[in-house]
Amino acid sequence: MKAKKVLATTAIASALVFGSFVPGTLAHDALDESGLMKGEREVFSNEDLVNLSASSLSGSKNVSNLNEAAAVQIQKLNGVQNNTADVYAHKGFAYLGTHTANGANGGVRVFDLKDPSNPKEISVFANDDVANTWQEKVIVKSVNTPHFKGDLAVVSVQQRNRTAPETSGGFLLYDVTDPYEPKKLGFWETYSNTSGTHELYLASQGDRTLVFTSNPYADYYSHGEQKDFQIVDVTDPANPETIWQFDPRILPEVPNSFNGYNWTDTHGKSRAVFNHSVMTDNNAQYAYVSMWDLGTIIFDIKDPENPVYLGRTDFASDQQGSAHSAALAQGGNVLIETREVYQPKRAGFEESYGYTRIFDIKDKKNPKLLSEFKTDLTDKVEAGNTFSNTVHDPKVQGNTLYLSHYAGGVYTVDISNPAKPVQIGQYVPDQADVWGVFVDRNYVLASDMGQGLKVLLKNNGTSSKKQTN
Repeated sequence: MKAKKVLATTAIASALVFGSFVPGTLAHDALDESGLMKGEREVFSNEDLVNLSASSLSGSKNVSNLNEAAAVQIQKLNGVQNNTADVYAHKGFAYLGTHTANGANGGVRVFDLKDPSNPKEISVFANDDVANTWQEKVIVKSVNTPHFKGDLAVVSVQQRNRTAPETSGGFLLYDVTDPYEPKKLGFWETYSNTSGTHELYLASQGDRTLVFTSNPYADYYSHGEQKDFQIVDVTDPANPETIWQFDPRILPEVPNSFNGYNWTDTHGKSRAVFNHSVMTDNNAQYAYVSMWDLGTIIFDIKDPENPVYLGRTDFASDQQGSAHSAALAQGGNVLIETREVYQPKRAGFEESYGYTRIFDIKDKKNPKLLSEFKTDLTDKVEAGNTFSNTVHDPKVQGNTLYLSHYAGGVYTVDISNPAKPVQIGQYVPDQADVWGVFVDRNYVLASDMGQGLKVLLKNNGTSSKKQTN
């Protein structure tokens, strides 16, 4: 099914010239011409994992008792060893998305965590619904609508080749009330000539359930007909319906001639604008949209058919934007923004990989920068263009910030004073390539692109044999 069009087509004044470039592993700015890819990296088997060196794990304060309890690779599927992308947990089960290694179509892998030291892969879903795609992001929530009651999973679907026939992108909806037997409910398709939905979020407003989508370059490739950020009503998961799209041209700093990607900021700098990620607060009252060099945009979504733009973060003139992902802290009054900068040397900008920024958003119309947090990898620019040294995704529990950081593993940061963040720990598997992190009451999960699922237990005095301090 095609997404319902709810906005009139926007006239684009400037002519667009589209080449034959086809982003194969979209997960960053695929149009930046760097040629840097994420997906095709070394993938280890379970047999390989036992030969790796011990993980490094250190911590103080509330992360002093974290221990690596398990490290397990996802199973081969049809004889193929896929690699992992993001990770999510719900009701004692871990859900791992997959990336593009060895042909993609790895689906979502479900692990039973009843014994966290021995996770069991129990099912796979979303792997054979759309050919030549990858399933990076999965969110699972318990929902109760007039059409569905149970545990609902939403899965991003991205094409390996956006121009290939017989493939499409968007998101899938599955009933995972019984995680051992996932059942497909529906599929929502975005503009056919984009790669698809990259990141997304699932949230409920009363008996209504919504999916918030990031569809990078939908605006650019469709000449403004569709937009990168769309809100989809999935109250009836079998019949998802687009109810709103965001046109950046409503902002005074974005001209009507904006082509969906190229934007000149108030300092005269040429910047990239597209929607990379989105999330909401717990009650789905506000949405936080990572629009790359346009910053993190905040919307009031109490009326999801008519969201209200409130404000956005901004960047210094010499600071690469790359607003990648967001998280909230301190009751939604503090915004964490991670910036995926993988090209540290660009004319007119500081030499640096991506780092984290923390904002006071009590006044959501006027975000105020409180601090910037850099790791030991941030300024190691001798490595050149690489994802290894940039921050990736943030998660928050209480006053602790968890940052997935590729080669840096997972950093833990005390943000009890958000104006003065302090690193209090780090977890680094041997040859780390950590994509995502998820924090539960009893454990911390990390997804390593080459190695699969990592499980860190809290408040457990028994040390793992594969760990150094």
